[in-house]
Amino acid sequence: MDQSTTPIEPDSKQSGLRRNAVGLGGAVIMSAAIMGPAVSTFFNPQFSTPFSGAATPLVYLLCLIAILITASGIMQMSARLPSAGAFYTYVTRGLGPRSGFVTGGLIFVAYALLPPAEIGLIGSYASNTITEEWGINIPWWVIGLVPAIAMVVLGLRGVQASLKVAIGLFTAEVIVVFGMAMIIVLQGGKDGLSIHPLLPSASPNGTSGLVTGFVFAALSFVGFEAAATLSEEVKRPARNVPRAIFLSVLAVGLLYLFCVWAEVIGLGTDAANKLDGTSLPWNDLAATYAPWAKIFVILAALSSMFAVMLNSNTGVVRILHVMGREKMLPKFFAHIDPKHDNPSYAIIFQGVFSIVLAFGVGAFAGGFIDPAGGANVYGYLGFLLTLGILPVYVLTNIAAIRYFSKEPDFNIAKHAVLPAVAVLLMVGLLYGQIDQQTTAPYTWFPWVIIGWVVVLAAAAVWLGQTRPHLLTAAGAVLATGDADNEGVLVDPETTGDPGPNP
Repeated sequence: MDQSTTPIEPDSKQSGLRRNAVGLGGAVIMSAAIMGPAVSTFFNPQFSTPFSGAATPLVYLLCLIAILITASGIMQMSARLPSAGAFYTYVTRGLGPRSGFVTGGLIFVAYALLPPAEIGLIGSYASNTITEEWGINIPWWVIGLVPAIAMVVLGLRGVQASLKVAIGLFTAEVIVVFGMAMIIVLQGGKDGLSIHPLLPSASPNGTSGLVTGFVFAALSFVGFEAAATLSEEVKRPARNVPRAIFLSVLAVGLLYLFCVWAEVIGLGTDAANKLDGTSLPWNDLAATYAPWAKIFVILAALSSMFAVMLNSNTGVVRILHVMGREKMLPKFFAHIDPKHDNPSYAIIFQGVFSIVLAFGVGAFAGGFIDPAGGANVYGYLGFLLTLGILPVYVLTNIAAIRYFSKEPDFNIAKHAVLPAVAVLLMVGLLYGQIDQQTTAPYTWFPWVIIGWVVVLAAAAVWLGQTRPHLLTAAGAVLATGDADNEGVLVDPETTGDPGPNP
């Protein structure tokens, strides 16, 4: 059978991680939970509304279409190359090992910064809410420490335990978010139901407002690719990983669309046009339309933040584990707990790292008492990781074009046009992210990522010239991958003989 056109599965005997531990549903939850339906619905739209105003639901519809286009190239590559190396594998096969190495380094930054970012957000939001509702002042860092410890405990119990909790939290938050939106709609909103928020004319700042609103709304979808980090543990990854990516984007995107439309309908056009990043519109909506549900809105927001933290931690600890196994980090990280089949030492290290980084950035960004310190932790680290992940989407779609152009089943629409459009969309989004941030320290962060890329590129050139075998292994590991499995891939439809080295 032609290895070039047959999906290839990772060898089930290569890693200490538990194989076939996650089904399609768990993989969908992995991606969907990292997008954070509740937290994205409650907090992200008001960063768009100063520009797109009451037309923000239209912006989310456009974002859904754009992300589905962007995901198409990633899904094509994940179906053909369902390796645990994920983006590293895709870019390496399409553009070469040096580009793959840089991609792996960018993914590492994106996933490593998510847990500490969420510590800051949970601490800030909960501290503000407790003060407003009950008049009690609790420092944000004290509150943030609780979910950080819970993240470590659940991680130590194994990937299935973490995903079970994530599924429960995800289900609860979706019920609350969708339920509140339905309550608003059933009560007719402030001025009656209307499709006006889905029309360009609803934007108070015209087309330019829609474009800028799109830049901020797209952040709600970051993390849609997270199912790829489970390629070593998901059942039938060639089939389930691309399906999980598609289903998570579609389901969460439609949820965003409905809920943001309901938000605008519930507030009314004038109030929607006045929202900004400091607003908490869903607290106000709950107080207006269902006062009894306000506590559930608060709990759903907190559970959504924790689910994001939990699932991103699941991905990044696997990077540390395999780096230890491949001797790029101390052997300490390679340890597997025989009872739960998980990288327990890596889990503990990542937990400590997340706490130290969150508190360190918080001390610089506002202190330990003021909730603004925790909010800035989320803002700073969230912006940094976004600048890290967007170039990965660009590189993967470019890699898809080049990879499939050499394949006998090349389809110009599926393998060229859609990935090319995705590249243009993500380049525009990356430019918009940088252009719209005009205050320090946000203006410094693009230079941080550029500096990191320069370091990665220099390391890739050096390794390629002196130790090419380490270049391949290191890139795979950094991309949440498995260097062993990147070197020996097995086609399940053959006799099981090793496939070609990528």
